[in-house]
Amino acid sequence: MSGPSARNRQLRQRPAAASPSLGWPQVTSLVLAVAGLLDSAYQAYTKLSGTGLAGCSAKADACVLVQNSSQAYILGIPMAVFGLVFYLFMTGICTPPAWRSAAPLVHWARLAGAVAGMLFVLYLLYAELIELRQVCPYCTSVHAITFLLFSVIVYQASAPGALRGPRRAHPAG
Repeated sequence: MSGPSARNRQLRQRPAAASPSLGWPQVTSLVLAVAGLLDSAYQAYTKLSGTGLAGCSAKADACVLVQNSSQAYILGIPMAVFGLVFYLFMTGICTPPAWRSAAPLVHWARLAGAVAGMLFVLYLLYAELIELRQVCPYCTSVHAITFLLFSVIVYQASAPGALRGPRRAHPAG
């Protein structure tokens, strides 16, 4: 039983090694990255446009105090803009093609991004809780998303061989 039809059956029966299915960590990381992107984009938009965050209008409101403090800027750039750039990067690196990439650099970059994001959140928590003694709910939502994203990515990276990328089967013949 040889010929084109036998070869086609063999190809259909062989699992597609070039496109492994994504598990819950990969899907969850993308959902969290998009949520962080939307939250950060909203905060960056309101900061740059001067419209203010919904529900945060009073001058003594924690959101207003935190987001207008000196700790809310680095080199004159609002933290929300840094959050937006971070989440643009994390969304891109948490897409299915990035998760399926065989390039170890992609997997290491995702892990490094998650660690850097978490270190940044720890600094921001220190600034809010210790220096300002104020808690901004919008900032806290981004902090929580970053922590969850960090946890999922570290969990995935702890799997054996996770930082080498998916293995691709070599075709016989």
